[in-house]
Amino acid sequence: MKVAQVLHMNGGVGEASYANNSLVQRKVISLTKPLIEEAITTLYSSTLPRSLAIADLGCSSGPNTLLVISDIIKAVENLCRRLKHKSPEYKVFMNDLPGNDFNNIFKSLDSFKEKLRDEIETGIGPCYFYGVPGSFYGRVFPNRSLHFVHSSYSLQWLSKVPEGVENNEGNIYMASTSPLNVFKAYYEQFQRDFSLFLKCRAEELVEGGRMVLTFLGRRSDDPSSKECCYIWELMAMALNDMVLQGIIKKEQVDTFNIPQYTPSPSEVKLEVLNEGSFTINRLDVSEVNWNPVDNWNAFDFESEMSESLSDGDFGSEISESFSDGAYNVAQCMRAVAEPMLVSHFGEAIIDQVFSRYQEILADRMSKEKTEFINVAILLTREV
Repeated sequence: MKVAQVLHMNGGVGEASYANNSLVQRKVISLTKPLIEEAITTLYSSTLPRSLAIADLGCSSGPNTLLVISDIIKAVENLCRRLKHKSPEYKVFMNDLPGNDFNNIFKSLDSFKEKLRDEIETGIGPCYFYGVPGSFYGRVFPNRSLHFVHSSYSLQWLSKVPEGVENNEGNIYMASTSPLNVFKAYYEQFQRDFSLFLKCRAEELVEGGRMVLTFLGRRSDDPSSKECCYIWELMAMALNDMVLQGIIKKEQVDTFNIPQYTPSPSEVKLEVLNEGSFTINRLDVSEVNWNPVDNWNAFDFESEMSESLSDGDFGSEISESFSDGAYNVAQCMRAVAEPMLVSHFGEAIIDQVFSRYQEILADRMSKEKTEFINVAILLTREV
């Protein structure tokens, strides 16, 4: 699997698009909002830049893409009013792999700017937006060109499937039945990738620059924990059922592995300390339910949907199926995993895979508490 070519969320605004199936990720962003506001407020107060350069790495597309940028600009404008300073100009860099639906982002910019100006009655500084395709496991920006870097639910994706996992038969990720060498290979790939990420960002950030990074992770030190592996184990069950029925070949499942590693807080902290360019200001752990609707109380959910629909977002999620938690989770995972599955298995089986997956999810979710674990870290580039 050539990860850089096939790893992207489903584009467009269709029923299986990421734009219409990213409420879990939206909730995660809302949980890290205080961390982001703390970081940008401290940064701006200490540096007072006339031009503020912000990068969102792994920005994807859809209603969540500009949510953090909006929060950052609002926080800076509020601070400027309190300090009686002139607003800075904003340079916003949206980064993701080349397969990302950048056109969807560009089409939304005019309405985003108009909405932001309406919400900030005193006005905002000039905003300039740039699309920056490329892997963040390498240099993406010039030396000392960024003040603030944000990334949410992107860094758990690896630069490639780890080498030496050929014996991970019947699994598509780390699982309770995976051999020990598979866990070792995944962890070592995470170490290489995250260390390189930190090194590259250290060269691109100004001294004193900030980063807020949120991983899909785990609390446990056990890499086979259900906290991180279960969602993929259930998808493997759906694929293996199709093997038994002769729909796909066993070799196809045995040679398919997800390029992801969901780290623990201690693993994230260790790599930051080993790389040495950043100070850790905060390290938080939180959780969200698999079913996106369960993450919002009735009032928040109604408000969220009302606002989203006014922007033309999340349309397919307001269907009768909203009451079906397994459907919601299956759609969320389809928006994320479909391009990888199509690349390996072909397009013809996709509907069957997710129909079976939904049935398995419904059974397990009726019997167990199912949550995603989030690891968020606030870093400062050392002077």
